[in-house]
Amino acid sequence: MHRKKVVIIGSGLGGLSCGVILAKNGFHVTVLEKESQIGGCLQCFTRCGAKFETGMHFIGSARKGQTLHRFLNYLEVFDDIRLSPLDASGYDVVSLGGEKYRFANGREGFIDQMSAYFPRQRDNLCKYFDLVGQVAHASSLHSLNDVESDAVINTKYQMRSINAVIEEVISDPLLAKVLVGNLPLYAAERDKTPFSTHAFIMDFYNQSAFRIVGGSDAVAVSMRKTIERYGGSVFTRRKATRIVCVETNAVGVEVGGGDFLPADYVISDAHPLRTLELIESPIIRPAYRRRLQAIPQTVGGFSVYLDFKADTLPYMNYNYYGYSGNTPWGCENYDGKSWPQGFLYMHFCDRMPMRYANSGVILSYMRMEELKPWFGTSVGHRGDSYNKFKEEKAESLLDSLERHFPGTRSCINTYYTSTPLTYLDYTGTEGGSLYGVVKDVTAGPAYRVSHRTRIPNVLQAGQNINSHGMLGVLVGTIVACSEILTAQKILNQIAEANEENG
Repeated sequence: MHRKKVVIIGSGLGGLSCGVILAKNGFHVTVLEKESQIGGCLQCFTRCGAKFETGMHFIGSARKGQTLHRFLNYLEVFDDIRLSPLDASGYDVVSLGGEKYRFANGREGFIDQMSAYFPRQRDNLCKYFDLVGQVAHASSLHSLNDVESDAVINTKYQMRSINAVIEEVISDPLLAKVLVGNLPLYAAERDKTPFSTHAFIMDFYNQSAFRIVGGSDAVAVSMRKTIERYGGSVFTRRKATRIVCVETNAVGVEVGGGDFLPADYVISDAHPLRTLELIESPIIRPAYRRRLQAIPQTVGGFSVYLDFKADTLPYMNYNYYGYSGNTPWGCENYDGKSWPQGFLYMHFCDRMPMRYANSGVILSYMRMEELKPWFGTSVGHRGDSYNKFKEEKAESLLDSLERHFPGTRSCINTYYTSTPLTYLDYTGTEGGSLYGVVKDVTAGPAYRVSHRTRIPNVLQAGQNINSHGMLGVLVGTIVACSEILTAQKILNQIAEANEENG
């Protein structure tokens, strides 16, 4: 019997999860990764014995029966990973205007905690929380419910900005700002980012929040094993150089400028612009290329990876969002003197239980334009001026951290840095952006990238399709694979897998 062949370009979460689903359904799957390490934003790296996350720092909705747990169970990941729960009474802490605000898990916990800070807003907090849940669960794919999506709710809150909705529900201006204190998780912009994006993120982490013990690269390794167990292959250092097309469709993928892999379907987990660079077919019209090229990208990020001295700094079992001003909005609009206006600070979980932190990261926005002097250079060949630039930025960020956590500097053994150029080098995302294509309510459908391309058997997956983050990417995986299997079949299989595992 002929097994239909699927070639997947890129081994990020989108590519690997597509590979698992299709391999489990009898397709012959080949995943191509141009780098030496699989995983995309699931990658980790180790320096002098300290391990660091690059993208997937923590996850949500992973308790038994919750959305991500059900999905990962279907992807057969749970035998290979361990999860460490974040503090349920404050998994996120937002520091704004000199005060700290804790985000608790669960409806009652969240409302009680926030009402302690804003007692007159309790009724409004109930309305806000229930609206978040209504929007998040209006999508059958985001909730993995075997019911139709509520198209009216979906459309309404995809077309209204976060601040417009929150400021309509919440009458206290400070609380309205606190509730978006975690916006670095999705690089939200005032008057642009849809409320639906905020709702999906808030619901995802409010249900439960965890770190992956030992690093999120374990998820990538697990999915690679599953693909191979079902007869597929995952190759590293195999760069796709062309998607080969005939008059009406794609017939395969050229690798390394020479080898040819025939395919019935091609799925690209690369940034849409990287995918277009692989296609020479006239099926892709110039107007389509111009539209995708014109879509703005989210801001980039500058990271300082911290290697702590042994047994000096207590492990921080939450994520910390620190702001220098009185609002989390607009931190991407900095100048040389005002940077950084905000940062996200996290520790990594190496083992269980954790008493002292071994490593951590500080992340702040950085626009790609700051890196212009080093455009066209490669990793390790950017010169002393680049290293000096990074050192100055790192010291500024460490100064900010020290103001929020006095004494932390004395616990640091050494640190490492990355810029949007680093991110571009290792993920191929346009402009080194943190989350790829911008979501903008003012642009309507013009900024949306479909999982379909103009070539009927070439599909797209990953953080630029549908939404980013672990759940957003996996929802995009369902959408992409539904072109081959149907969404209903995948949802049924997810339900069956979780019934079998009780």
